[in-house]
Amino acid sequence: MKKIGILHGKERSFPEAFVARINQKAEEGIMAEPVRIDKVAQGVESGYAVIVDRISQDVPFYRAFLKNAALCGTAVINNPFWWSADEKFFNNALATKIGVPVPKTVILPSRELPEDTSDASFSNLAYPLDWKGIVEYVGFPAYMKPFAGGGWKNVYRLESMEEFFEKHTETGQLVMLLQEEIVFDEYYRCYCIGGKHVRIMPYEPRNPHHLRYVAEHRPSPERMKQMEEIVLRINQYLGYDFNTVELAVRDGVPYAIDFCNPAPDADLKSVGDENFEWVVETMANYAIERARTQKSGTDNLTWGKYLAHSVNRQSLI
Repeated sequence: MKKIGILHGKERSFPEAFVARINQKAEEGIMAEPVRIDKVAQGVESGYAVIVDRISQDVPFYRAFLKNAALCGTAVINNPFWWSADEKFFNNALATKIGVPVPKTVILPSRELPEDTSDASFSNLAYPLDWKGIVEYVGFPAYMKPFAGGGWKNVYRLESMEEFFEKHTETGQLVMLLQEEIVFDEYYRCYCIGGKHVRIMPYEPRNPHHLRYVAEHRPSPERMKQMEEIVLRINQYLGYDFNTVELAVRDGVPYAIDFCNPAPDADLKSVGDENFEWVVETMANYAIERARTQKSGTDNLTWGKYLAHSVNRQSLI
């Protein structure tokens, strides 16, 4: 019997529906359950053919467990090694190399010194930074947000350099991005599963959280195809099995705004009935597909095109 497990935190609607949907399908030799961990020994199999990870970004113990499970042959969704290395600034930089439009973005050193460092630790960093060049490149209004993490935490909209310096003092040891504001005509949040299944959802980030999926704009067939190609390209290069991409359309051009969401929102109350049904059904089918092809003791992880090209020393395009 091959087991599919889901590792999750306080969320309930998606994990419970995902487990129930797989078991309702009654695929021969496959069952699903919430992951149960009573001990983790080095090099010992987890007992799961597939694990869908929804929480290890917040729990280092779980991330270590998943890496050990992957080493022993579990197909972990998403790849815990890549997830540990990935962050938003790299993703933006990669997008510029694979033909995906993104806002102009710079990365900034933390306002406060990281623990166990001193001024001497930053002898390679110019002081002051080239603020004039940074502002000319990004422009205002701009958004400042952490280069890693999500959930709209520590996000600031800035209209001047004076406002930037004021708000930057609040960011402590966070490494921040300063990013061009894209004043959009339409906005979409897009699920991508398995690097091949895409659901494009009209989205309005300026609405209250519970109303953000209540948006009136609808893309044309040509826009749908254009956005689907962008979503697939991003996820195939990053190697994520489950992710969301946010696209802001300005003057007919979809800009990838946020596409490092490997534990994307899938809660029934926020995404709505139709989107919830799609993500539960599609993830259940994909997890079953991965369970069927999983082989114990081998690498069953997804590795993106970026790493594949790097290993083979090929150009990205």
